[in-house]
Amino acid sequence: MKLYVESSKEALGSAAAALIARRLSEAAAERGSARLVLSTGMSQFETLEALVRCSVPWERVTMFHLDEYIGIPDTHAASFRKYLKERFVSKVPLGEAVFVDVEGDVEERIARLTARLREAPVDVGVIGIGENAHIAFNDPPADFQSREAYWRVTLNETCRMQQVGEGWFPTEADVPREAVSMTPYQIMCCKCIVSPVPRAVKAQAIAKVLSAQEADPMVPATLLKTHGDYHLFLDQDSASACPPEVLERYRREA
Repeated sequence: MKLYVESSKEALGSAAAALIARRLSEAAAERGSARLVLSTGMSQFETLEALVRCSVPWERVTMFHLDEYIGIPDTHAASFRKYLKERFVSKVPLGEAVFVDVEGDVEERIARLTARLREAPVDVGVIGIGENAHIAFNDPPADFQSREAYWRVTLNETCRMQQVGEGWFPTEADVPREAVSMTPYQIMCCKCIVSPVPRAVKAQAIAKVLSAQEADPMVPATLLKTHGDYHLFLDQDSASACPPEVLERYRREA
């Protein structure tokens, strides 16, 4: 794992975007195409803003979507499809965007999405970390054993309250109870994983992730540390709950 602690959320976004852009460009140059998985939420704002300004052969890139609520249309203010269309897809000449479509028969949609995703390896997965240390919508205790690509999940209360806190829904009762999410296993299949995690609301989760000695289903993001090409980007606020010696240890190991 490589740890980066930047001076601000804007600096974090620029640094994470530069790495993502470089890896995508390298893959496109080597194979003629590249594949990208994107997460959403407030924590990804600065990274996506910087990424769309990067020089990447976007026409060779296929983007896959990490997760989506079940029960809201793509016109809903909280829809992750809407989020990605407005903040990313509309701003770059992307080769193709493959969304988590939850309209109609969800199981049939999952099967179709899985087939598309597994046509070729994913070069870069941009994977946020939630306030409960979830990855995608895999809340604790996360299932590290399943070999599915996407599945239906139930969102726990902490996860639902995060969505309210970020302003996507007016109350916890308005947050859908279910979503379709990429699984931990499939996330770990990405060749490179980049986690941009700014803001103080993530500080406790980051402290738990970095303090853990091994992958723990109760702290799902600890699984990411076992990946051979994992990059965690923090700002001063999200790193603030970590003991200095823990941060220094990861910097030395990098």
